[in-house]
Amino acid sequence: MAVSISVVLLLFILAVIFLRNGGLKVSHALVCALLGFYLASTSMAPTIHSGLTATADIVGSLRP
Repeated sequence: MAVSISVVLLLFILAVIFLRNGGLKVSHALVCALLGFYLASTSMAPTIHSGLTATADIVGSLRP
């Protein structure tokens, strides 16, 4: 749960930065958000979640 909240927060911050810099239009952001909601309700959702969790585990285990 903590990983998904962190990812959502990171994506939200990136979206705000892109919107402010003009690199992302509001319509594009809405399409991306809708795509995310539709992907969450498909059978691919567990696979995407597993991939993000594995990536977070790998990044979390790295020591500088």
